[in-house]
Amino acid sequence: MKKSLLAVAALSAIAGAAQAQSSVTIYGVMDVGYVNQKSDGAGTSARSNASNSFIGSSAEQTSRLGFRGTEDLGDGMSAIFVVETGLQPVSNTASAFNNRQSFVGLKKNGTGQFTLGTQYTSLFQAMSATDVGQTNNMVGSAVYPQEVPTGNGNPGVASYRGSDGSSGTTQALTVRTTNMIQAQSDKFAGFSLGASYTLNGSTVSNTNTTAVTNNWSGWGLKADYTWNKLYVVAAANRLKSNNTGPVANNLPASTVGWTAAGGGVQSQDNQFYAGATYDFGILKAYLQYVNKKVTSAANANFYSQRNGQQIGVRSYITPTIEGWANIGNGSHTTFGANTPRANFTAFQAGLNYYLSKRTNVYGIYGSNQMSSAQPVNPSLSANAFALGVRHTF
Repeated sequence: MKKSLLAVAALSAIAGAAQAQSSVTIYGVMDVGYVNQKSDGAGTSARSNASNSFIGSSAEQTSRLGFRGTEDLGDGMSAIFVVETGLQPVSNTASAFNNRQSFVGLKKNGTGQFTLGTQYTSLFQAMSATDVGQTNNMVGSAVYPQEVPTGNGNPGVASYRGSDGSSGTTQALTVRTTNMIQAQSDKFAGFSLGASYTLNGSTVSNTNTTAVTNNWSGWGLKADYTWNKLYVVAAANRLKSNNTGPVANNLPASTVGWTAAGGGVQSQDNQFYAGATYDFGILKAYLQYVNKKVTSAANANFYSQRNGQQIGVRSYITPTIEGWANIGNGSHTTFGANTPRANFTAFQAGLNYYLSKRTNVYGIYGSNQMSSAQPVNPSLSANAFALGVRHTF
């Protein structure tokens, strides 16, 4: 009997030690509110002169549910994973699994980490760290543009396009890609470096049909520096699609984050971002620039290019009220060489009232105005207002 009790106690101690070395955290965001938006000025768009008013979701932050885990492997080494899906709290149907992130990797304290799977790009990570609007989903940002809310006529399914969990892209940058391996260093003398590589390729051929090649590849680099209250970061994405054969124009549903330029999916997508923040204590100042150019591999004169820059500030007005504002401009060309650019200006202002550390009420107003008669779809002139509640857990 005593031996049995000792054995049970020993097994319990071993199990307890094993559990102490690994953990899984459930986290998420629920963001729901009222949105009103009016848009006009794009004669080629079905949403020209549109007015939208609905109870929607994800205006300030995309609703999501995630699982984050780590296991201590000893000697400063740990295994890590993240699985994250988008949520649709205002939909009248059950939310399908929406792979926002899904990766696994290894981390070494004092060195860095590498991960494999569907992940945020290096450029989006740089923007997330330096965006005055914290990559919200409202119009009014020159560097992180969002399209007009869309739906199928049922206000219960209205949603924002561009940065949602399925597309993985906006007009200005690629948010995430599948099939990625990524490395990120720890800080050394204020510097850190990150790099990524994406690969998804296949070639199918036989004696009776033309060979079909579907290749998506690309790389990303990021470097940042922190000095006292100054933070500076720069990043680049280089994404390429090389697809030939009878089904060259069909992107597989599992591959997100790619933008086709007029020559089908034979394109080179080059993106660059630079940003800086400085914390003055009473407020934090932001400076941002982004450039994206997608060129057809079949004809270099056919391309789509967008650039934007903006400045902004963010500050706690009281211990529970936070405000921000930004203003910027840029240009957009969608028809290639020798075509006029459409110029635009954008501004946004918002307030957060924190009821607790996890729950806040927000109000956001944004505007994006085209200053050229050249229609650039889907960069519409738009004004929008949102009032909602966000809870993080």
